[in-house]
Amino acid sequence: MDLSTTYLGLKLTHPLIPGSSPLTMDVDGIKRLEDAGAPAIVMHSLFEEQILGDQIRVRETVDVHEGIAAEAASFLPSPEEFRLGPEEYLELIGKAKKAVKVPVIASLNGTTPGGWLEYAKKLEQAGADALELNTYDVAADPQDTPQTIEQRILEMARSVKKLARIPVAVKLSPFYTSIANFAKRLDDAEVDGLVLFNRFYQADVDVENLEVTRTIQLSDSSELLLRLRALAILSGKVRASLVATGGVHTAVDAVKAVMCGAHAVQIVSSLLKNGPGALKRTRLELASWMERHEYESLRQMQGSMSLAKCPNPKAYERGQYMHVLMGWRGER
Repeated sequence: MDLSTTYLGLKLTHPLIPGSSPLTMDVDGIKRLEDAGAPAIVMHSLFEEQILGDQIRVRETVDVHEGIAAEAASFLPSPEEFRLGPEEYLELIGKAKKAVKVPVIASLNGTTPGGWLEYAKKLEQAGADALELNTYDVAADPQDTPQTIEQRILEMARSVKKLARIPVAVKLSPFYTSIANFAKRLDDAEVDGLVLFNRFYQADVDVENLEVTRTIQLSDSSELLLRLRALAILSGKVRASLVATGGVHTAVDAVKAVMCGAHAVQIVSSLLKNGPGALKRTRLELASWMERHEYESLRQMQGSMSLAKCPNPKAYERGQYMHVLMGWRGER
């Protein structure tokens, strides 16, 4: 059974990649993932705030925003909250490359074009095989137009592509008016991969203590549906590799993503819940599923359920929408 695939130009033995998470914060965790069969490993993120804080200190950045409420300022982490600084992160990349044989993908996380992006070159020099640019940002400023937001991300992507010779993937949020158009613009900027999608961690409100509380809700398979739709739309329309992240918990989840056009999938919540051993179990289940359904290779199914295979995607999408709304009869 041939489970091999190519993602960011990297030849992988199978498509199940451990995504960026606390599991990759030290060499022991990285080695455990390789021992469980990881074909590549995405490192946890190095944040723009960490890099700026190393130069001008994060505390000084907070002081600039004197006009914002104390509750809002409290969201910014203190330097002590970062487990690794920029130099320690570079050292970890180097140690990881020596400790494992699989590709190591670094992760840069930020929201604005600027000098911090120069770390893309440093990450390459430290030994990273590829780079994931995580553009996690909440659009809360009414003055920020969609064009402004997209242009900012495009500038960041172009800067990183100029600085680094290694493959670059951009991790996106799902909240664009036209994901197809924006993906095509990133593709034209010669981005090597698109990671679909970032999960936005939602803040809750403590009504008794009048505080905003930070919560992390791990994903489940229901979150995959948003990714499947985008994969199906983009498959065959962009040159860049496509990878799904968020909602992949089972072999069938991975099959769905690949059929919709994914070249690989990232798994995080399942590994956090069940440990690195879940990766091996999912890989074995994937091989078993393919054998039962008489698939000889992953490439055979890749993109088979994308909208590129549909003669009129818009009509298909509208038709399914109407069928769902008109066909619901409630619980019986």
